[in-house]
Amino acid sequence: MKFEDLIVFNDQGLIPAVIQDDKSGQVLTLCYMNMDALRKTFETGFVHVFRRSAGRLMMKGETSGHTQAVRSIFIDCEGKSLLIRVDQKVAACHKNYFTCYFREVERQSGEVVVRGEPVVE
Repeated sequence: MKFEDLIVFNDQGLIPAVIQDDKSGQVLTLCYMNMDALRKTFETGFVHVFRRSAGRLMMKGETSGHTQAVRSIFIDCEGKSLLIRVDQKVAACHKNYFTCYFREVERQSGEVVVRGEPVVE
């Protein structure tokens, strides 16, 4: 069975993809992909996304050089989301943190605490 047969896109033609570091298991980011982004990801071996704010397809890290080499792709049980395990080059976050999830909300106080430091090349 081909992946195209299992994918369920939303009404904008997109599917959410959780990007996870293959070595550490850390979640790096959540992005959206259309069919073109999926095909380009398979063709090149690097994560491509549909950038909703720009309305275009782009390779993750194309401007920063902080690319994501694909190691494996998983489809959830309903075909409505993806998990892509990658080798992350430098930082996944445009704010130069390894992960986009560097701000933790404290359960008791609701305060936000920054975890980690920006990655420096």
